[in-house]
Amino acid sequence: MTSPTAPLQLDIREILSLLPHRYPFLLVDRIDELVPKAYVKAHKCVSFNEPFFQGHFPGLPVMPGVLIIEAMAQAGGFMMLRDPNMSNAERENTIFLFTGIDQVHFRRPVYPGDRLDLECRLERHRLKLWKISAHASVDGNLVAEAMLTAALTRRNEL
Repeated sequence: MTSPTAPLQLDIREILSLLPHRYPFLLVDRIDELVPKAYVKAHKCVSFNEPFFQGHFPGLPVMPGVLIIEAMAQAGGFMMLRDPNMSNAERENTIFLFTGIDQVHFRRPVYPGDRLDLECRLERHRLKLWKISAHASVDGNLVAEAMLTAALTRRNEL
């Protein structure tokens, strides 16, 4: 039997069951380690076939910074959505939304062929608000970091 604090791993089928995002906006391929309400490590394999590379930038494909932030946020969402105190029915009716993005820094570009490693840690959780420190790296080199704030809300309240 697995301890409740033992890190979980989630494949793409489990990711699709938890996140509402779909192609071309699903930016997490795998959850490598997850401890709900503590931290998550995930990754996105960046392919030249990503639709954003057609226009960002022709002849010099670079992953847009806002999509790197979105990938970090999607990874961070799993800390919220895999809350062991949340029932499956609650999970299906819950969505997380950005409420703030602070202290964003981009350190280097992300190119096709890179594996974007995502790491998020819970800093604070109060009521519906979650504050998360997020880092993205390629080959161990930091490419972006941010403090993300998100809120859990019921889908039927939107």
